[in-house]
Amino acid sequence: MDPKNFTETALDNIHRDGFTVIKDALAPEVRSAIRLGLDPWLQGTRMGRNDFEGIRSERVYALLAKVPEIAAMVEHRETLAIVDALLPKNHLLSAALAINLHPGETPQRFHIDDGGNALPIPQPRAMLGVSTMWALDDFTSENGATEVIPGSHHWSEDRKPQERGSTAINMPAGAVLIFAGNLFHRGGANRSAQHRLGITIQYCDPNMRQLENMSLAVPLATAALFSPRIQALLGYSVIDPGFKGSVNGRHPKALFDPNYRGRKYRDELPAS
Repeated sequence: MDPKNFTETALDNIHRDGFTVIKDALAPEVRSAIRLGLDPWLQGTRMGRNDFEGIRSERVYALLAKVPEIAAMVEHRETLAIVDALLPKNHLLSAALAINLHPGETPQRFHIDDGGNALPIPQPRAMLGVSTMWALDDFTSENGATEVIPGSHHWSEDRKPQERGSTAINMPAGAVLIFAGNLFHRGGANRSAQHRLGITIQYCDPNMRQLENMSLAVPLATAALFSPRIQALLGYSVIDPGFKGSVNGRHPKALFDPNYRGRKYRDELPAS
C-alpha cells in the first residue's frame, strides 16, 4: 500500500474507533535485540506496586536509558507519521516502558492515558496524547492482550466504561497497536501459563508535562547518542517563535553539543 494511503487509513481508523494496528512493524532481529537488553531487568524482582501496575507484572521504566534499542520503536517511521498527524508540532515522548504480565495477572481498570498529565479538560475533547503498545510476544485474549473500548474517545465525561463493550486486540509479535490517548483501555488478565511482554511508547502535546521526566530519566550523555528526532522527543527542542524549552536562553541541545548554534544568548546576537 502507498505510505500516504496507509497513513490515511490508519488515521481514519483512529478518528472513528480510537485505534489501529500495524502488523510486522518490528523485524524479528530487532525484537531479539530488545529482549536481550531487557533480560537483566526482567528477573521477577521488580513486580508492580499496586493493582494498576500489576502485582504479577514487571514494569521497566526509563527504557531509552536502559535498552537503547527501543529507539527503533520510538522513531518508527509509519508510527510517527500517524502521531505527527494527530498531535501538534514539537510533540514530546511522554513514556517508554516495558510491561511483562506473568501468569495469574488480573485485568487493569479501564483508563485513559492522557488524563494524568493533562489539564482538567472534560470529555469529549481532542486527544492530548497518542499511545502505542508494541507486542514482543503474541498478544491473545488468554495472555492479557490490551483491551480497548472502540469509540470511547468520543464519550462524554459522565459515561463510564463497561467490560461488555471491550475488545481484546489479538496481534502477533512484532505488531503495534496505536490508539488515542483518551480512548478507554486496559491490560487484560493473563490466564495462560506464559508471560506476555509488551512495550508502551506514549507521546503527548508539547504543552503538557511528560508522564516520565525524560530529561532526568535519560542521562545527558545518553541523550546525546540518539538521533535528532529522539532528542527532540525527549525535550531537547524549542518551540518557535519564543523560548519555550530553552535552557539559560539557549537551545537545550547546547548542553551536550558545545558546537550547536541553533540558538544563542540574546546578548550574543549581532547589533541591529
